[in-house]
Amino acid sequence: MEKTRTFIAVDFPDEVVKEVARVQGILRGRKFTGKLTELGNLHLTLKFLGEIDSETLNKVKKELGKIKIGKFEASLKEAGIFSYRKKPRIAWIKIGGKGMFDLQAAVDNAMEKCGFKKEERFMSHLTLARIKYVKSPDEFKEYVKNLKVGEIKFNVEEFKLMKSELREMGPVYETLKIYK
Repeated sequence: MEKTRTFIAVDFPDEVVKEVARVQGILRGRKFTGKLTELGNLHLTLKFLGEIDSETLNKVKKELGKIKIGKFEASLKEAGIFSYRKKPRIAWIKIGGKGMFDLQAAVDNAMEKCGFKKEERFMSHLTLARIKYVKSPDEFKEYVKNLKVGEIKFNVEEFKLMKSELREMGPVYETLKIYK
């Protein structure tokens, strides 16, 4: 049976993408081995489902359609780093707003009905870059932490069920369904 690699996400409006591009431009000036997130691929992952079959995919679509959360405001916050064994791996920008946590909890509850485990912790963020190597990890972490991010406010009116296809040049995303 064919399986589809899927996740549930929120996209960002143009003004957020422009600010991320600006911050990435500053980050690009810092020496590191890795990859900046393509601006066309920016999103906030509410839940990663992984490879699922068509029967599960149909259940997921149905359960997501039952979520009732009104429009809410979110905003860009500070930059930071996720590390693994004290080495920077992901540079991110935090996304603020209680509504994002409410939406993620609603998605988690809906997906639990489809057999998916609830998230142990949810960090509302967008990925700026994936880092493979940096000469001075502590200095790099401090540099990212001190990046000035414009606190852009934006409305969230929808979320999406996405398909992800991993390719040599990076992931290719396709919207399977939009939920208002």
